[in-house]
Amino acid sequence: MDVISIGPYRLGGRTFLAPMAGVTDLPFRRLCRRMGAALAAGEMISADPRLWSTEESRRRRDHSGEAEPRVVQIAGGDPGTMADAARRNVDAGAQVIDINMGCPAKKVCNRDAGSALLRDEALVGAILDATVRAAGVPVTLKIRTGWSRERRNGVAIARIAESAGVQLLAVHGRSRACRFEGDAEYETIAAIKQAVRIPVIANGDIDSGAKAAEIIRATGADGVMIGRAAQGRPWIFREVEALLAGKPVPAEPSGAETRDIIATHLRDLYAFYGVEAGVRIARKHIGWYCRDRPHAQVFRQCVMRLDSAEGQLAAVREFFDAGCQAEAA
Repeated sequence: MDVISIGPYRLGGRTFLAPMAGVTDLPFRRLCRRMGAALAAGEMISADPRLWSTEESRRRRDHSGEAEPRVVQIAGGDPGTMADAARRNVDAGAQVIDINMGCPAKKVCNRDAGSALLRDEALVGAILDATVRAAGVPVTLKIRTGWSRERRNGVAIARIAESAGVQLLAVHGRSRACRFEGDAEYETIAAIKQAVRIPVIANGDIDSGAKAAEIIRATGADGVMIGRAAQGRPWIFREVEALLAGKPVPAEPSGAETRDIIATHLRDLYAFYGVEAGVRIARKHIGWYCRDRPHAQVFRQCVMRLDSAEGQLAAVREFFDAGCQAEAA
């Protein structure tokens, strides 16, 4: 297996955590790295300097105790503003700057950022040129296959990116117009991989080691990026990494191990956000962790009513201990 490198950083695997707003905060990134993710970018930060000092922006720039390289993802539609944002984030400790040209959300695209930029290849080139020159650290890029099914210009964008000095490209197998609907397609990712020499990471609908291996065979991609499938299953990274490396695939964690993983995650959320906000944010993670388990719906309804850290931890312990007893029976 060829080692994936981004500038001076040699990564220890081929499986990346996809940046997701409201999900890939510092506690979740640290957890996924412990579970085997080779790289985990932070939540998207707006390049708008007026938002630099907000509490949300400060929290998204926090990389305390995070494994290197520390990746900050920025989004914006103006070359000068993006260049300034790259410099500010590098000064604040970013070791890799990732540019978001893949987000399909209306509130991002309506500001001519995210995947909306794929309509204007000249502007893409100007943003990438300015950001790479300004950053002084490796720059990576996240894109989609194009603006729409009829205009899949991912190959052209990839060539522009490589020419600008982008050092790694992640490609989601849907157009902006597709959002997250329908099945991802990988033919465009395969064409992109053939067109450029920089590492290409495939993203979209990868939810198992078998699917990851299938996509790598189909596209020739250097690695895979996992997003929604890691919600409630952060151990998916160690499973995928083992399979791609030809090693025995670890078994699904036992109820006891799952309980302990969740408890550690929840305590990290309480410490990071403060107890009140941490309890509120933890609810969605608990819901993801318990989905597809017996009596999950009743348990989720119970957890949503709890407003203390102690109550949440006790409920999780009781729920998964009951599962452990069922496993042993």
